[in-house]
Amino acid sequence: MTVKETFEAMSGRFRPERAQGLKAVIQYDITGPGGCTYHVDIADGQCAVREGGAAAPPNLTLMMSAQDWLDMLSGKLSGQVAFMSGKLKHKGDMSLLMRLPGLFGI
Repeated sequence: MTVKETFEAMSGRFRPERAQGLKAVIQYDITGPGGCTYHVDIADGQCAVREGGAAAPPNLTLMMSAQDWLDMLSGKLSGQVAFMSGKLKHKGDMSLLMRLPGLFGI
């Protein structure tokens, strides 16, 4: 699976029941070979995944290499280990970062 395919599948993994009352923009900057930038708009229990950077400043930006992203989504690398080892960097709302696994069933 490619990085782009993971983002194309993301809206199908979204769990609207866990996003009640949440309005947020999350940007993903995936670097290296196969990397790309996507942003996710969450509002009114809906999730829209779009290629490219967010127009307005996002509530949360995640930065990670393409290989680490794929390893994390496949279960080879846990999100906690990625964060603690510096493979997953973030800028913005830490509480939103903590909610992500539940929002997308990761």
